[in-house]
Amino acid sequence: MRKTTTLTVAGVLTGATLAGCGGSAPAPAPPPTPAASAPASAAPEKPPTMAPGPAGRTPVFERRPTGGGAAGRAAEKVVALTFDADMTADQGPRAASGERFDNPELVALLRRLKVPSTVFMTGRWAEEYPAQAKAIGTDPLFEIANHSYSHHAFSSPCYGLPVVGKDTMAREVERTFAAFRKAGARNVVPYFRFPGGCYDDTALRALAPANVTAVQWDVVSGDAFATDADAVAEQVLDGVRPGSLVVMHCTRSAAPATEAAVRRIVPELRERGYRFVKVSELMEDRP
Repeated sequence: MRKTTTLTVAGVLTGATLAGCGGSAPAPAPPPTPAASAPASAAPEKPPTMAPGPAGRTPVFERRPTGGGAAGRAAEKVVALTFDADMTADQGPRAASGERFDNPELVALLRRLKVPSTVFMTGRWAEEYPAQAKAIGTDPLFEIANHSYSHHAFSSPCYGLPVVGKDTMAREVERTFAAFRKAGARNVVPYFRFPGGCYDDTALRALAPANVTAVQWDVVSGDAFATDADAVAEQVLDGVRPGSLVVMHCTRSAAPATEAAVRRIVPELRERGYRFVKVSELMEDRP
């Protein structure tokens, strides 16, 4: 029987992350349908979440706890690769002019390698690429989580991002979930990732009505704006430990080396005995 993992609210993460993404490659062929994907476990009907923090604050998950909970599962060699699909609310004109904020080749690679993954998607991205959002969100290999609507910061300073007002933070999250529903995505989990990884106590309080678990990471891939795939791969391979959660990106020009890095990361971690899981499984604590 599954039971929810309960952690204390984590401190503010200071690792570098991607502030915004884009691309300029020509439009790709449509992604394969979910039926063509490798068999994988569908997203659970009730994905595990964490209990609220003190005074109802939004809880924060960064990795499977060292003690592994009651079942001692932290020693299990599992790792979650997560991919941020970033697009800001005002980047529509750039997309209209041909800039690409997607990376269907990366998604296709994850399918070929049979890597369960969690995609943290902005609402604006889902609106720009509804067919891809639906394809990802109906493929049991993947689950979609919330990365805000506009990819604006929830605390400041945060890599130069515009800041969301405290009174509109919960609505940003709700608007994003509505965009997922409109696109037809079904494998949606109640998890949220702060743009830029930036948050504070005010943000955790303001998000409480959204009833989400905030998901951060313990391994920064360094793929943001990187052009050296081997350097990205080395950073991930050096950082992963049992129970790790890796942050990467699936926006093409702002993270052009990610697909090549994944081609190396996946087989090398499997050779080390690691199994890839979605965040919902990483968060579980089963006897």
